[in-house]
Amino acid sequence: MSLIVIGGHSRNVGKTSVVAGLIAALPEYNWTAFKITQYGHGICSKDGQPCDCVTDDHSWAVSEEKDRSGSSDSSRFLVAGAVRAWWVRTEQGRLAEAMPAIRKRLAGSRNAILESNSILKFLRPDLYLTVLDPATADFKKSAQEFLDRADAVILHERHGSTPAWRETSLKPVTGPMFRIQPPNYVTPEIIDFVRLKLTTEDTEDTEKI
Repeated sequence: MSLIVIGGHSRNVGKTSVVAGLIAALPEYNWTAFKITQYGHGICSKDGQPCDCVTDDHSWAVSEEKDRSGSSDSSRFLVAGAVRAWWVRTEQGRLAEAMPAIRKRLAGSRNAILESNSILKFLRPDLYLTVLDPATADFKKSAQEFLDRADAVILHERHGSTPAWRETSLKPVTGPMFRIQPPNYVTPEIIDFVRLKLTTEDTEDTEKI
């Protein structure tokens, strides 16, 4: 099984668009896609709505996406061609509690692509790509923590501008840097890079067997 993780340094930088773009570009992998959302205090993981509950059964939830309208992130994965799509919601810092359920669904998948940074604490993917936008100042701690594990960076093209996240350096990244101009989030170069990486991983796994 091939496993890809797509992360990013903040919200609304294009993570979902990259996931959907790769699913559409590589249909032969029959992707199972995961959208992982961690909520802050006061939000129920059951439905993502504000609540005052503190019971253990509201700390995380996993649901399969069935809607193909494209109205939600996980629905966009199905529209792009994913075989199945799952939405994982957890309270901030409690992703570990949902991992048995996630692993169970991964075990039944041919290949999987997950939108998350924090999942890297529990899984070692074949490929980790991080999406960065110099115009967005927020830089999540999880994105900083795993920057040195990124196989490549997908960077929004901002001509003549200084990154808003000045205290964060991209020096830990040793892989290539692909520049994009939305709404085109997945370029032919990115697709070729991902395909080559996954093909290499498949060959190495066969040789080990």
